[in-house]
Amino acid sequence: MSEKLRGAPVAAALNEKTAAAVAGLSTRGIVPGLAILRVGVRPDDIAYEQSAERRCAALGIAVRRVTLPAGASQEALTEAIERLNADDTVHGILLLRPLPEGLDEKAAVGALAPEKDVDGVTGVSLAGVFTGSGAGFPPCTARSCMEILRHYGVPVAGKRAVVLGRSLVIGRPIAAMLLAADATVTVCHSKTADIPALCRAADIVVAATGRPESVGREHLSKGQVVLDVGMSWSEKKQKLCGDVDPDAAELTGAFTPVPGGVGTVTAAVLAAHVAEAAERIKPETV
Repeated sequence: MSEKLRGAPVAAALNEKTAAAVAGLSTRGIVPGLAILRVGVRPDDIAYEQSAERRCAALGIAVRRVTLPAGASQEALTEAIERLNADDTVHGILLLRPLPEGLDEKAAVGALAPEKDVDGVTGVSLAGVFTGSGAGFPPCTARSCMEILRHYGVPVAGKRAVVLGRSLVIGRPIAAMLLAADATVTVCHSKTADIPALCRAADIVVAATGRPESVGREHLSKGQVVLDVGMSWSEKKQKLCGDVDPDAAELTGAFTPVPGGVGTVTAAVLAAHVAEAAERIKPETV
């Protein structure tokens, strides 16, 4: 029977460390602060926003919601980001993406102060992931995958890993992190030939397609570890679903459920990044 790699125990271990960091910051008179900037009302954005807010608040991290209507202008978005950049009580900024059609996401990301980029979306943070320099923060979801593998003792070095998706949000960063952990990594995308065969031959599969239940039985085999990064709204089922068909996941050795898997850890990683961003403030500047 396949094992469910639940995110709750992984998140609990991370939260314990974050709580200790927040307590240490309080002795310096610092309350870590996160601003969540959302444009529009996408169901998956709201679900993540609520999860992040609950997690951070429980750990003593101040959370501020900043919302703009779906029809907001680029200028209004940039102004909102710049205000948060300049606010000393905000140590981390989470810009929920993708942005509504008509907004320039690249420009919005470029406006973020790199030191407050706790979700690893700016060029500084991504360069840190791809070069191994440690600059900035890795994307929360990508780090969550690695935290799950470490927590459950899943061997990575020397293993074959397939990443489904090549976005800068998840696919490429997690591929770089797996490579840094000495896995042999194949990144699949829309032009890749015979994706199911590549997946079946892998030891670790990371599903980051953004398409509900698009990974089926033909992609999976016994003994694999499958990390389902997806969380998309299914019009057919009228609920949030992962990228992997739940019935197909039962064929593998272990998999992360949706909900209750990677997303649970992502909120904990975000909180950890906010605390770390606050810790980076030099005492003499406080």
